[in-house]
Formats: sequence, C-alpha cells, structure tokens
Amino acid sequence: MNPKPFFTIEEYRSRLAKTRETMYREGIETLLVTDPANINYLSGYDGWSFYVHQGLIILMDREEPIWFGRMQDSNGAKLTTYLSDDSIRGYQDHYVQSNLRHPMDFVADLLMEFGSEKKRLGVETDNYYFTGQCFKSLYENLPEATIMDANLLVNWVRLIKSPQEIAYMQKAARIVEKVMQTAIDVIDIGVREGEAAGEVVKAQLVGTSEYTGDYTSIMPIMPSGLRTSTAHLSWVDRRYEKGDLVLLELAGNVHRYHAPLSRTLIIGPPPAQLTEVAKGVIDGLNKVLDFIKPGVTGEEVEETWRKAISGTKVVKESRMGYAFGNNYPPDWGEHTVSLRPGDKNVLVPGVTIHVMPGVWLDEFGFECSEPIVVTETGCECFVNFPRQLIVK
Repeated sequence: MNPKPFFTIEEYRSRLAKTRETMYREGIETLLVTDPANINYLSGYDGWSFYVHQGLIILMDREEPIWFGRMQDSNGAKLTTYLSDDSIRGYQDHYVQSNLRHPMDFVADLLMEFGSEKKRLGVETDNYYFTGQCFKSLYENLPEATIMDANLLVNWVRLIKSPQEIAYMQKAARIVEKVMQTAIDVIDIGVREGEAAGEVVKAQLVGTSEYTGDYTSIMPIMPSGLRTSTAHLSWVDRRYEKGDLVLLELAGNVHRYHAPLSRTLIIGPPPAQLTEVAKGVIDGLNKVLDFIKPGVTGEEVEETWRKAISGTKVVKESRMGYAFGNNYPPDWGEHTVSLRPGDKNVLVPGVTIHVMPGVWLDEFGFECSEPIVVTETGCECFVNFPRQLIVK
C-alpha cells in the first residue's frame, strides 16, 4: 500500500494560493509554517513527528512548498504528501535535541539556498511548536531578514471548509456517535474509570465497519463526582459509584478532521439542581442553534446564549464555542473564531463551530455540546445524538 494525500493536488494548490494572497496583503515574502495542522493542510504531511522541529517554507515564486524535518521522517513526507523529492529536505540527527546546534540553523541554510535571507520572513510566533530558541536561531543566522509575526495566518485560511473536509468531519461524526454510546454503555457501578476510558479510546480507533478512526487531539475528558466541577480533567483510578455524575467530552477523527461531542451522564436519579441546570443549558443551546446563520458574528451568538440563560441558575464566564476541524495534540480547536463578547468575526457557510456551553459550578458541572457547520440558510449539526441529561 502506498499512502497518498487525502485531497486532490488542485485543492492543495488552491489552499497555497489563498495562503500567498494573505502573505501578499501582510507584506510577507516567505512564510515558515510550523503548526502540524497547517503543515498537513498545505502539504498532506501526517506523522507523529511533531515532537521535533519540522515545517514548510512557502515561497512566493516557487509552486511547491519545501518540507523540512528530521531525515528519518523524510520518507514519511514522500509517502503522505504530494511534494516532489526536491521539495523534501531532511536534517541530520545531530540537530535533534542538541545543545550545539538547532534545526532552525538548518532551516536558515535552506532559506539562504532559496534566496530568502534578506526577505520579510513570517513565522508562527504563538503556536505550541515554535519556540524561543527557534526565533533566536533565525534571528542570529539571518541578520538581514525582517522576521514578522504570521501567527494564525494559515489558521484563518483554513476557516472555511471544502466539501471534502466536511465529508471527513461527517465520517468523524459517525465515529463519535459510537464512541459516546460506548461510554454510556460501559460506565456503571463498580466499573473502573480507566476501564471505561480504555473502551472509549478503542471505539475511537476502531471507528465504524466502513472506515477506521484516528487518534484525537485531546484524550477523552471524562471526570466523575466532584471532579466534574472543573473543566478538562479525565479519569482516575477508582470505581464508579451510585450517584456519580460523569462528564463526557469525546471526539471522532478521520484523516485529522474531528467531530467533538459532549454529554453528561448520572448513575441514578438526578438531584433537582442538576435537572434545573441541564434544562437551562439545553434550552439555551437549542436557541443558539436556531439563531446561527450566515452573517451573524461570534459575539452575537454568545449574546443569544446569554439572553437565553438569563434568569436560570446557569453561570458561564468562558466562551461558549470555537472553530474546530483539522488538528493535532494538544487541541482540536483552530484558534480563530470564538463565541464570546468582542468577537466580531462574521460566520459564513463552511465555517465549523463546536458549540460548547459547558458550565462548571462549585460542586458539579454539566456539558452538552454540538459540532455544527454553517450552511447557506442556518447551521447543520454533524452529530445525531440525544440532547439531554443521560440518566443510567
């Protein structure tokens, strides 16, 4: 089997053209891309190699980007991208985790080879993979270059999804439906939390009978009991007990495209306060989904949510949604549109949002979310799963 990119060459070229248009507007002559999701988006490269420095160099006058990474990952670039061999440049192992030299020294040499040593160089200054040492190496090796902030430049190009991207996210949605049902089925009195988490991860990877799943950018978030009063905790070494509340923030993934989904489960009869909070959140979520359509802004969506929960016991200070799609650990969010006050970005067809009105109170939390795509007339939910507090 010879793996190939999961999009047509024409689609990759279209993405590069849009990226160069943005570069031109920003006055950037050469772009250094180091976010693995952006690398994947522009070239197809996909490997668990982002623990070392890797990336793409985008030049204005060269059709193909230049992939750089650890030499032992070069064959991975040949197998997963559409790039020609001359566009794949691997650095030797003495650059890896060394105190004597840095991979960006190698990149600086590449930039000089392609005549970019005196140009305006855009770098992704605030992602998880571009470090202070990266900047230092480029600054010292390219004294005549002008280093510019190009953070999120490619992320914004990625905002509107193509039909093929939507198709992969729809497949991921079929997986997360199975994953969520697996969690509900396995969680019960006496079951170890780690056992339940293991079944969830297995379901994520097994996928459906038609296609397999991929690892998700966030491990299953599934705290229980008092641990539900805060966000982003997972399982511990204990067994579920009667009365336990469990938050489930899970996802499916196909070709790096996610479908996240949150629900809340309780083992036994729910207390009145939880029932009241659940109703407030779900009613608010329903109103938000009815409101979303092309032309509205992120802050207008959040304002609709805030008005919907007015007078209830639901309190939420954080944003209630964000753009999502293609990504790698540690996050499936795209870091662009957020549903919160002050976000004046206008939603248009093809934008995908995880509407996530999770609330975390002093003693418990409640989550019920929907991943959606903005359509020509409103929005469409990727997932078909009961929107309710799940009582077991």
